[in-house]
Amino acid sequence: MSPFPRRLALLSLAAFAFALTQPLFAAEPTKRILFFTRSAGYEHSVVKVSGDKPCYAETILRPLCEKNGWELTVTKDGSVFTPENIAKYDAFAFYTTGDLTGPAKDGSNPMSKEGKAALLQAIHDGKGWIGFHCASDTFHTNSDRYHLDPVEKRDPYINVIGGEFIHHGAQQSTTQQLVDPKFPGLENLQSFDKTEEWYSLKNFADNDHVILVNETKNMKGNMYQRPAYPSTWARMEGTGRVFYTSMGHREDVWTSPQFQTVITAGFRWILHETDADVTPNISAVAPEANTIPPSPEPKK
Repeated sequence: MSPFPRRLALLSLAAFAFALTQPLFAAEPTKRILFFTRSAGYEHSVVKVSGDKPCYAETILRPLCEKNGWELTVTKDGSVFTPENIAKYDAFAFYTTGDLTGPAKDGSNPMSKEGKAALLQAIHDGKGWIGFHCASDTFHTNSDRYHLDPVEKRDPYINVIGGEFIHHGAQQSTTQQLVDPKFPGLENLQSFDKTEEWYSLKNFADNDHVILVNETKNMKGNMYQRPAYPSTWARMEGTGRVFYTSMGHREDVWTSPQFQTVITAGFRWILHETDADVTPNISAVAPEANTIPPSPEPKK
């Protein structure tokens, strides 16, 4: 054999061997999640940071994200909300309180008003968002909490998440009725009882797709003297996917199979790893959701 054909054969063999080492399909890029835990109001224990140790919520979320192949970044620094930084993430998780554009006791940087607007626009344009517990106790509408506000007067953040905190009473057990067992990831979940710091909520969006309903008939406290209302839901905000659950105050809730099942389903949906029928159903499954509970009597 002449040198040229031999060289060509060797090159072809090398090229074939290299091809065998390459994946048949390009790997999907890792989904990136920003977990924002700034407390401009009350700071819950599950997001309190002590020294260099991560907060309790992070110790639950990080292995969950690793198991699903998601990259998690955790911060209390509101200055990260710039258009350039927002573009780096696929979804945002909030465990926050108060006006995040104002000061916080821990001295963390506030979110700018421009940053808030950029985040809400990014969600509308397709980014995912998931909120736990006090995410609904953030950017309150400037009105009496025991009052239903028209959509145009609600804070834009509240309109994005689809509901707002009123108040909570003593921690107690109540039933969470599963009203959408077909939501991807929740097919094996059933209605359940849970002890938690249950939020009474208002200002629900008309296009909320309710997943769990908070039963109230045996609950104690004036804020629960109302018909059953949504406690976990999904909704579309423009082309963005929004998911909220009122659960998440107690550490044992974070470790419970029901909570982890619910939030995993939420994450997978907002990250476009599953598709769900989120046709608005609030008027069917919680027809009296917008009934405001009686305001507490003023202290004498």
